[in-house]
Amino acid sequence: MPVGPVGFVGLGRMGDPMVRRLVAAGVAVRAHDAAPGPREALADVVTVVDKPAEVVAAGPSVVVLMLPNSDIVEAVLADGLLDALTPDTVLVDMGSSEPMRTRALAEQVAARGATMIDAPVSGGVSGATKGTLTIMVGGPDDAVAGVEPLLALLGRVRHVGPVGAGHALKALNNLMSAAHLLASSEALLAGERFGLDPSVMLDAVNSSSGRSGSTENKWPNFVVPETYDSGFALALMVKDIRIALGLAEATGAPSALIGRTVELWGEAATALPPDADHTEIVRWLRAGEATDPDPRSTP
Repeated sequence: MPVGPVGFVGLGRMGDPMVRRLVAAGVAVRAHDAAPGPREALADVVTVVDKPAEVVAAGPSVVVLMLPNSDIVEAVLADGLLDALTPDTVLVDMGSSEPMRTRALAEQVAARGATMIDAPVSGGVSGATKGTLTIMVGGPDDAVAGVEPLLALLGRVRHVGPVGAGHALKALNNLMSAAHLLASSEALLAGERFGLDPSVMLDAVNSSSGRSGSTENKWPNFVVPETYDSGFALALMVKDIRIALGLAEATGAPSALIGRTVELWGEAATALPPDADHTEIVRWLRAGEATDPDPRSTP
C-alpha cells in the first residue's frame, strides 16, 4: 500500500464510489473535482481540496485521475498538477483516454522524475461500488507492482502491457461492447416484431451461442424494465469507439464493421439527448431512426 494519503481527481459517477471504497479500506484520500457538488458529497469522508495540485500537497506517492478524456486529463495536469508531482509520485490515469496521448503525457511526467501508468476500468458504477471492476493497467513492471495493492481494493488488476496499453485495450473492449449491443438489439427487436417475448428470447439466448454482456446484463437490467440507467453515458461510448477505430486504422487492421458501428452510434448520439445513457440506443433503434448505408437495399 502507498505511504501517506492518496490523491484523487475526478469525483463523478465512477470516482465517488471508488473513493468511498478506498476510504472504507482505511486509505486516506485528498480529493478534487472541478464541480462543487461532487466535492460536497465527499466532504465528510475525505480531505477535499480546491485545486488539482493540492492533492499532492502532503506528498502522496499515488495520484489517481478518474476523468472523462485526454483533453480533461491534459487540462488538469496543465492546471498545476504536473508541476506539483514529486519524483516518487505514481500518476494513475483510470479514465478512458487516448493511448498515444497517454504515452506523450507519460514522457512529460517522467521529465519531472515521476511515473505515469494508465489503468482504465470496465464494470460501470455497479462494479465501482462493489469493488469488482476489471482494471486494465499499462506501465512499467515495478510501478504497476507498487500500486497493485491499492488498485486491488477496486477490482481485478490485469497488467496488459507498457504505458498506453490499458487505454488501448479499454477502447477495444468498449468497441466490442458497442457492437454486441447493436447486433443483439437488432436481433431482439426483430424477434419482438415477429411476436416473441423479450424475456423468453433472453432466457433462451443466454444459454446459447448468441449470448453476450448485452443479453446477460444490459437488456434484462436496463432495457426490458425501461430504466436505461446503466450509469455509462452514450457520449462516452462514442468517444471510446472512435479511439478504437483510430487504432484499427493506424495499424491497418480490418475495420469495416468498426466503421459502421461508429457511424451508427454517432447517429444515435446526435438524435438522443446529450446526457443519454448508452443503453438508450435501443430506444433509438426501436424508433427506426438508423440510416441504411446502401440506398439500393431499401425498396
